[in-house]
Amino acid sequence: MDNGGNASLTAEIEELKAQATAASLPEELKRKVTGMLTHLVRMVATAAYSAEYERAVHYLDWVTNLPWNKRSEDTLDLAKAKAVLDEHHYGLEEVKERILEYIAVLKLTKEKEGNPFARAPILLLVGLVGTGKTTFAISLALALNRKFVRVPLGGMGSARDLRGQSRLHLEAEPGAIIKAIRRSGVRNPVILLDEIDRVTMGGRADVAGVLVELLDPEQNNAFLDHYIDYPFDLSEVLFVATANNTGNIATAVMDRLEPISMPSYTDEQKVVIGKNYLLPKAVAEAGLAAKDVAVEESLWPDIVRRLGYDAGIRTLQRTIKGIVRKVAKMKADGQSMPIQLTVANLKEFLPTYQTEIG
Repeated sequence: MDNGGNASLTAEIEELKAQATAASLPEELKRKVTGMLTHLVRMVATAAYSAEYERAVHYLDWVTNLPWNKRSEDTLDLAKAKAVLDEHHYGLEEVKERILEYIAVLKLTKEKEGNPFARAPILLLVGLVGTGKTTFAISLALALNRKFVRVPLGGMGSARDLRGQSRLHLEAEPGAIIKAIRRSGVRNPVILLDEIDRVTMGGRADVAGVLVELLDPEQNNAFLDHYIDYPFDLSEVLFVATANNTGNIATAVMDRLEPISMPSYTDEQKVVIGKNYLLPKAVAEAGLAAKDVAVEESLWPDIVRRLGYDAGIRTLQRTIKGIVRKVAKMKADGQSMPIQLTVANLKEFLPTYQTEIG
């Protein structure tokens, strides 16, 4: 190994040392990290660079970048929470009330003497595709002033996907939970366990065992990821789960969840959501001005139900984005604005999959 290579590796080790100092590691883990850093220095000094060096650096980078003591401050304000929910969701008053009750429990639990960390029953949002499960979880995080991260469980087939794999295996990685914690940058984010009913048949029992531990406050204060190989305290994490239905969820997991049913949207609700929520958002995302697109009131029922009944708003959202993209192209081509959608020209703006209907 040439001197330039040595200098580069030495700089890398010094950076890891700085990360370890800033990380406020638990004492036992700090001793382990210090020993590994000393070993790396010795390897570089003796030109014994190897795959072992790469694995050790990868592990140290993970350990020193986890938020062992970093947390965000909760905002447990019911009025603010209601405003956030109303801003992002139309209707669904019963669901909003359940969310506000949940935040109230967090507030009272945190204020209780001797219990500094807020806890409440873990929510399971159950509903068809497009009924707002994920966006409600995001709104909860916004209302609480917490970071939000999503862990998709759809298609997951092994507990290793959640808990990681031992460093003895080549190309081992931490599991999805620890990866989510690192992405959030804090130890108390809102973690969405998305589609917990869609774990593969073969991995259902395996994954359920880890979920039971994650969702149990008596166990998750020392969650052991096999790659990190040191307990991480998840007791301050707010877990929220989603599912299309509860039939495929293990009883032991359901026992730790508080189900909330997400109702389907009526056509009248979708019209309001399309006009007041989806269209303004799509217009802004496309770089248009609010006045660039005008839709005749009488067209909204046709836009909403062009493809028949849909419990959620995902199809409506795609339709509106398709309309807005066509307007954006017209503006980019120099056509004068605003563009008025009428009965006469509606089909010109609907996405192709819709103009083929009727």
